[in-house]
Amino acid sequence: MSERQINRVVIVGGGTAGWMAAAALAHALKNKDVQITVVESSDIGTIGVGEATLPTIRAFNQALGIDEIDFIRKTQATFKLGIQFVDWCTAGRTFFHPFAPYGVRINAAEFHHHWVKARTLGLEAPLEDYSLPAVMARLGRFAQPALKPVAPFANYAYAFHFDAGLYAEYLKGYATSWGVRRIDGRIVEVRLRSSDGFLESLVLADGAFIDGDLFVDCSGFRGLVIEQALKTGFDDWTHWLPCDRAVAIACKRTSDPTPYTRATALEAGWQWRIPLQHRTGNGYVYCSRFTDDERAVELLCSRLDGEPLTNPNLIRFTTGVRKRFWNRNCVALGLASGFIEPLESTSIALIQSGISKLLTFFPERRFEPEDIEEANRLMREEYERTRDFIILHYKATRRTDTVLWRMCSAMSIPDTLAHKIALFRNRGHIAMYAEESFEPASWLTMYAGFDVMPQRYDLRADEVDRRVLEATLANVRAAIRAAAESAMPHGAFIARHCAAG
Repeated sequence: MSERQINRVVIVGGGTAGWMAAAALAHALKNKDVQITVVESSDIGTIGVGEATLPTIRAFNQALGIDEIDFIRKTQATFKLGIQFVDWCTAGRTFFHPFAPYGVRINAAEFHHHWVKARTLGLEAPLEDYSLPAVMARLGRFAQPALKPVAPFANYAYAFHFDAGLYAEYLKGYATSWGVRRIDGRIVEVRLRSSDGFLESLVLADGAFIDGDLFVDCSGFRGLVIEQALKTGFDDWTHWLPCDRAVAIACKRTSDPTPYTRATALEAGWQWRIPLQHRTGNGYVYCSRFTDDERAVELLCSRLDGEPLTNPNLIRFTTGVRKRFWNRNCVALGLASGFIEPLESTSIALIQSGISKLLTFFPERRFEPEDIEEANRLMREEYERTRDFIILHYKATRRTDTVLWRMCSAMSIPDTLAHKIALFRNRGHIAMYAEESFEPASWLTMYAGFDVMPQRYDLRADEVDRRVLEATLANVRAAIRAAAESAMPHGAFIARHCAAG
């Protein structure tokens, strides 16, 4: 064994982040002499807000060799084609965010420039009519995309809604089958080496010592290692993302599950609705400056589809990010590294990204500072790009009916986001930076959904004759509608292929 090799990895905390990390590390290091240990306490619950995901979850599962049908059945999962936004722009207005580009390429100009030109000509078809997953979602249908799509619009992605607790248990079984050791114990002390301040060991309530070379902090908001022991620091983003609390309640399903998440803007925040096979997850994310916990619980309970199955779970949080997600010999993942509220289902995707960077820069015992700094730079940029995308949902609102929405529409925003909005307003250009979590089509969805429209379009769109443009757009809409209508109802698809036992 090389004296430089890491051979003891200690993961602090289980839950979704901890067991995702354990599973990924066990798989990636299967040919290395590395002992991976997860330390979690049965007495400490997990937040479990990550029931809706982005399509990247499929790549994570596939990399581990997980069978998708088995995963769906074991986690009570349903399919997710995107997110429906209700009352965000104005009361009574709904739009849909699909996991797919729009339309087809017509000439050198991007499709949305032709759509903008068509609007100036009085052709007012909604943008989502040019998205197959958006139309399928509207009809309550679902179909998996073909491996070789017959048309550009048939190239789309999907994600899942699942029970986060069941997913953690699923990955726990996977990880332990690969030799990961689990210790059930409460950590009472984190010991540092006197020589350099690096982590040395954890002390458990029963007096046991857990030594390690690399520590992965998945302890949630408290950041037991990254913050309480290493004093890493935290950048607070609540001046841009003011919601600081959530209440979550599960209820009985009263109808077939929708193939999408619903996010509804309310008086002091927004409500999520996440359909699973065995229940529906509901939550109200809100700003405590404009409502209290009692009112939040009352409002959410009044909006449930069915009978409550759980008591209200109140969660307090601060939006923001650690100043460093990798500090000395500790890497923070999940809520321990930062939090950008549940909107757009980014939490699990950011866990994946953190794991990816840890594997890319997996250290030796020397812990090269250049590698750590580059990993921190990349992770910070991804958090900031994700932050900007979420801020856009609040800043672009045209609602003026409550204090929260008036405050959000008037607030200052990061220069990076202001630049993006200005470019799109000016000429329909969708600016993309490095380390983006969302594709250009997602930014286009938000601009169009909030009526942030360009003043002019790409002049190359004028090379297409009006009659040709009108016929092409009509044909695309008709083809998408026909394809969507041919798909099975979402509930029937699950019942036939992947219903939980």
